Amino acid sequence: MNSGRKRYLLYISQNYSYAILRPLQSAIKARGDEACWFLEGNEVTSSFLKADEQQLTSVEEVKAWNPDAVFVPGNTVPNFIPGIKVAVFHGFDAGKVNRRGRVDHFEIRDCFDLYCTQGIDTTQPFTRLAQEHGTFTVVETGWPTLDPMFKGEGEHPYSVEGDDRPVVLLCSTFSRNLSCAPVIYEKVKQLSLQGEWRWLVQFHPKMHPDIVEKYKALQNDNLTFIETDNVLPLLKAADVMLCDTSSVLIMFLLEGKPVVTFNNQTKLSHLVNVDSVEDIQPALELALSRPAELMSKVDEYCTSVHPYRDGKSSERVLAAVDELLEKGMKSLKPKPANILRHLKMRKKMNYWKF
Repeated sequence: MNSGRKRYLLYISQNYSYAILRPLQSAIKARGDEACWFLEGNEVTSSFLKADEQQLTSVEEVKAWNPDAVFVPGNTVPNFIPGIKVAVFHGFDAGKVNRRGRVDHFEIRDCFDLYCTQGIDTTQPFTRLAQEHGTFTVVETGWPTLDPMFKGEGEHPYSVEGDDRPVVLLCSTFSRNLSCAPVIYEKVKQLSLQGEWRWLVQFHPKMHPDIVEKYKALQNDNLTFIETDNVLPLLKAADVMLCDTSSVLIMFLLEGKPVVTFNNQTKLSHLVNVDSVEDIQPALELALSRPAELMSKVDEYCTSVHPYRDGKSSERVLAAVDELLEKGMKSLKPKPANILRHLKMRKKMNYWKF
């Protein structure tokens, strides 16, 4: 420990991770503890840091600062970074299958000591994996990212005074096999020009630039393309979402709002799924009417995926870390060496001290 104050490293590799970890940073500071950011790789930029946020710019600085715990919304973290490694996830389980044919959300990469899960549908699988591997522990805490949403905090920059039309939020993942954006472009263009609804469009940061530019060029009085590192205000602004398999749709559902999906592979009943472009408009009309049976299924699903509505998931994460720090790591088995993975991380960060 450091003079009675705990130190927490916020370890990110994507710009959207700032919004994921900032609620945790607020909870850390409210306790009188310390938080610093570490930016890994070339897909994240320090320009998103705020004036009162501290950054450590090298592994040597991180080691000298010696954090008690490291919060990671990504999939990996090097073992030469000090502190217990805490997985807090960059989103929900959207059912995406990786190259090995496994659900990526539950892939164990031998990097983490603690998984802070969002709800029973993730807690149960990770608990089984913890029993199988023995190298990490699992605590259900809820997702800190959503704390501002449930507290009613945050800005509302996307409302238009005097415009009471329903707002459709179009989101899409970047995966070519799963992305709806290229397929539904002409239909979105047609619907936006009709002017019945106001459209907001936001894509995953890794979306192909050609698709991004195409939708940017589509902007008109009824459609706005948004680039942001924080989607929560967008979720608040919309009445219905049109999406594919992006996990952002789960965040939208947790606001008690309906989602229309295009060619969603899960076919789950809490979604209004369509496979034909011509079915998009009637599906959106149905969703905007909020039929009782659909909204009941949405509520049931949300209870399973994220039952916490108190906006205190950050505090639960910190409590879980406190418990592990107090108990120590003796109850956990040593992690597999995974030499190749850690060598790759050393090469990526150009750090070769052992």
